Amino acid sequence: MLGVAPFTVAHLLLGRSAMPRYQRKDAFYAQAKEAGLRSRAAYKLEQLQKQYKFLRSGQRVVDLGAWPGGWLQVAARIVGRKGKVVGVDLKPISPLADAPHVAVLQADVSDADLIDRVRAELGAPADVVLSDLAPRLSGVRDRDQAEMRALAERAVELALHWLRPGGVLVIKVFMGADLPGLLNRIREEFSRVVTTRPEATRKGSSELYVVAFSPAAQVVRAPGKRQD
Repeated sequence: MLGVAPFTVAHLLLGRSAMPRYQRKDAFYAQAKEAGLRSRAAYKLEQLQKQYKFLRSGQRVVDLGAWPGGWLQVAARIVGRKGKVVGVDLKPISPLADAPHVAVLQADVSDADLIDRVRAELGAPADVVLSDLAPRLSGVRDRDQAEMRALAERAVELALHWLRPGGVLVIKVFMGADLPGLLNRIREEFSRVVTTRPEATRKGSSELYVVAFSPAAQVVRAPGKRQD
């Protein structure tokens, strides 16, 4: 299907050397700027949504690594004012115009109180958790890969606290030696897991996206029932 390409195990061990040269200002960058979107990454979420349709009107959504707000814009538009979107990032995020159903928290995902802060903003378990988290690269391959995996594992941990039964986690991961082990970890916690690469992903990037459906009932940690 146009827009999103599935990835197989053969792709998972590829590094940046196997990818085309990185280009910062490409067609999607220009398109996002013209459309008033805060980042070209918004198109990646649009393409994932077109393929998997995990976002719907009235849902409660958490967006980890939300700065500068491109994914927040997409999620806020789809869930509408009957829904709720909570963005989390270390950097301050400017409020979205005409979006009272969007809350932003300036916080580190490792903060001990983040689980409760997000729960308080949501008011009920989340339907979808989005994670576009990425570390600040040091250039030391082993260190960077370890930080990438640690962020992804933290996103999975947080999602299991927040998601309702039947919820969905959409998470950015990176190709490399650690990826098969990370995918096995996610498969242990979710009923169905797919790995894909949106067309809007920059050339030269080693990033992929995982869409994980329905956390196993025994690991759902967010108390209470969904309130429609």
